[in-house]
Amino acid sequence: MLRGKFLTIEGTEGVGKSTNLAFVRDWLQSKGVEVVVTREPGGTPLAEEIRGLLLSKRDESVDETAELLLVFAARAQHLAQVIKPALARGAWVLSDRFTDATYAYQGGGRGLSKATITQLEVLVQGELRPDLTLILDIDVELGLNRARQRGELDRFESETLSFFERVRSAYKARAAESPGRYSLIDAGQELNQVQADIDKELSHLFTV
Repeated sequence: MLRGKFLTIEGTEGVGKSTNLAFVRDWLQSKGVEVVVTREPGGTPLAEEIRGLLLSKRDESVDETAELLLVFAARAQHLAQVIKPALARGAWVLSDRFTDATYAYQGGGRGLSKATITQLEVLVQGELRPDLTLILDIDVELGLNRARQRGELDRFESETLSFFERVRSAYKARAAESPGRYSLIDAGQELNQVQADIDKELSHLFTV
């Protein structure tokens, strides 16, 4: 049996990941593909508990290395329990965020060493990488205004504008480094145009 494909959707706050994740899921299902939709941090009961630790606001400051290790602890469990078994049986996995978010948020946003993140990536994932990563890109201030309209902000959403500018720059740098695996989508367009751009990327991947 052929291994399924692994797709991820990335972006800063308020880019429309949830809406477009549903679009990708429906697109793939219309092709008769079994799709496992998941998210990071999270995806399993244990990983969701770690997600709660990461996103909750607290009086105690969170050490940046502790944050990084929690992210990869959740990812190790997610890979073992959800992603690898699904791919092995031929399903396609669609994840709301994956390791590119770590390079963007903990690397770009927090300023942690890219080499350190890469060490953990290799330890936890081996050679597994997404087949396609859609990066939804939008003006940071516009995205944050959208996020605020959804309700109370979590620990990450409450970060400064400059933090998210660094996150956005890190995402764009990754897309520029490996254009074969990434597609940078202008999420500031009308939704129908955003999804037309996503459709093109999916059509290409589906025929490969």
